[in-house]
Amino acid sequence: MKSLMLAAGLARRLYGGENTELPKALLTFGGESLLSRHISTLRECGIEELFLVVGHRSEDLISEANRIAPPNFVKFIYNPRYREGPILSLECGSEVLRAGNPVIFMDADTLYHPNILHRLVGSEYDTCFVVDREFQSTDDFVKVCLRDGQVVDFGKNLSGSYDLVGEWPGFMKMSPEIASKVADEAGRIVSNGEVEGAYERAIQSVLHNETIGTFGFEDITGMPWIEIDYESDVEKASLQIIQRISES
Repeated sequence: MKSLMLAAGLARRLYGGENTELPKALLTFGGESLLSRHISTLRECGIEELFLVVGHRSEDLISEANRIAPPNFVKFIYNPRYREGPILSLECGSEVLRAGNPVIFMDADTLYHPNILHRLVGSEYDTCFVVDREFQSTDDFVKVCLRDGQVVDFGKNLSGSYDLVGEWPGFMKMSPEIASKVADEAGRIVSNGEVEGAYERAIQSVLHNETIGTFGFEDITGMPWIEIDYESDVEKASLQIIQRISES
């Protein structure tokens, strides 16, 4: 099983504008960078390779990854258009998504308990979200919607009816077939010049075209995690989440 992680962005919501700050994946909590934590947990879960999409200050991400990981564990994919929109980073990973392997897809800017990733990797579902029924973010949620215990929608802009909604921490498992379809949809969006907006719409489009039940979920409610988008998230991660992770 391979992993594809997006880490190319500028972190405008955290730092603003055309900042020169380090990528969010290099933020440190408990003396360890997010990227270091990702790599350690992925290796614990038996992941064979991590494909890291880089852009902003790519040399710093590459240096940190090479410092931590064993040789050839991390492969780097450079997104030259990283300033334009995250769908371009997803599209840069198309070769990985089409390679015929199950894929663990990840955002790089999340601090989380390792058990969340263990739960996802070990899920009985070939294609699977992790879902927290208690919303952790203060703004800009990505949601997973359930009806009768089945995933029926996903993303920021939702349609249809559902009876339960939870927050998505930014990780999912894709079967080879679904991964390839996500790559195709990301390519279609980019080819149409629709590069502004969230990358999740590519995954949402595939979900809408699949039979209900193709996408499963693992409920990780109660496990500590936080996505780092704003300064308040950095503070909460430093003062609360890292302590909960270390104590559990």
